[in-house]
Amino acid sequence: MKKGQIYEGVVERVEFPNKGIIRCEEETAVVKNVIPGQKVSFLVNKKRKGKAEGRLLEVLEKAPYEQEADCPHFAACGGCAYQNVPYEKQLELKENQVRKLLQPAFEKQMLLEEIQTEAASYINQIFEGIKESPVQRAYRNKMEFSFGDEYRDGPLALGMHKRGSFYDIVSVRDCCIVDEDYRRVLACVLDYFLQQNSSYFHKIRHEGYLRHLLVRKAQKTGEMLIALVTSTQETHDLAPLVAQLLKLPLDGKITGVLHTKNDSLADVVQSDETVILYGQDYFYEELLGLRFKISQFSFFQTNTLGAEVLYETARDFLGDISGGGKRDKTIFDLYSGTGTIAQILAPVAKKVIGVELVEEAVLAARQNAKLNGLENCEFIAGDVLKVLDELEDKPDFIVLDPPRDGIHPKALKKIIEYQVDRIVYISCKPTSLARDLEALLDGGYRMERVVTVDQFPQTANVETIVKLSLKKQQS
Repeated sequence: MKKGQIYEGVVERVEFPNKGIIRCEEETAVVKNVIPGQKVSFLVNKKRKGKAEGRLLEVLEKAPYEQEADCPHFAACGGCAYQNVPYEKQLELKENQVRKLLQPAFEKQMLLEEIQTEAASYINQIFEGIKESPVQRAYRNKMEFSFGDEYRDGPLALGMHKRGSFYDIVSVRDCCIVDEDYRRVLACVLDYFLQQNSSYFHKIRHEGYLRHLLVRKAQKTGEMLIALVTSTQETHDLAPLVAQLLKLPLDGKITGVLHTKNDSLADVVQSDETVILYGQDYFYEELLGLRFKISQFSFFQTNTLGAEVLYETARDFLGDISGGGKRDKTIFDLYSGTGTIAQILAPVAKKVIGVELVEEAVLAARQNAKLNGLENCEFIAGDVLKVLDELEDKPDFIVLDPPRDGIHPKALKKIIEYQVDRIVYISCKPTSLARDLEALLDGGYRMERVVTVDQFPQTANVETIVKLSLKKQQS
């Protein structure tokens, strides 16, 4: 294959997260936004060390199982990868991707334990497949929409980035992974600023006003928080917009409308200053019988019903920690976010210590623990790598839920040195998990149970949970 040339081929498989593998002329190319079984044409735009990367030009023949996407924006929007794949097939694809990524770790464990059985049979004893999301449409409880234009010098748009583009925006008025309230809010805000002929913040020139629209809605309570993110380069009276939002025929209830000012050059949603235009700057959500106060930037799983499956599975993997009802065990919840897992485990533990880098998340965790009447939770703001050196408590069990890049090798070394009986690792990126498992196996742990949980239907992402135990004390 040569750079700049167009080729055709059939997609053999898709590797996590969205890498289609196509064999053509005795070579392989990686092409994104395809599914197994499609025949496609693609342009080779990169060739290094014999590895080719291509850009999809056209689907020449559909996959045998392929369906029409429900979402009218699917072809243009970069938000979802699998709208054209039946849900059972989506689960199959994700399960196979994770299984393949973790196979080297399984084989290493077999080698360390001198197990002679067939690898596939051994893996089947530990790998429990995938758990589906209770809802596959309108499941998201948070969306960050971007302002821009759909093409250069085009009219104002509000939605998601166009597939493969950093600049162009698709107005997703009919997005399928959110409910009707999100669509009504998006349409109201976009139409308002179109009438005002307002400018958007240009990513290259760093000029303009409108940047993002953040919408959050609780699945259980129906409460909604809306935040308009702008630069400070212009001044606008936003009271008419607030009035229009409050008149919308929503199924949920708006608890707050915020104006977040952000002059950062980076294309991120952050706050230099936040002004409450209406109501309050938080709302409440419920999860597994607990109540959580959530603000604009609080971390909370984006699929509430799916999160209940995820956390129930993690709790099951940790097993009986109450010591026959004694509640004498200390648990470390590392990378604890807003403390969801810590609070779920608190009723059966002596003490749960959560460590989280984001200070706002720690403050929210403390508030939520108080809200739920839990007095045995302690939340510490700081880098896990540094905080572990300062803690006097020693854990009996550890729960890990790190960000996408996984655990810093030096922090992982300290975690292993505790030599706790059980570790439960929750991962949102299986490639990072596969790397970290190698170190955990070398540190004397073995995988006992592994399962994937589909938190993100229609997309290429998936969560994975692993139960690990010390070899000397398997359970």
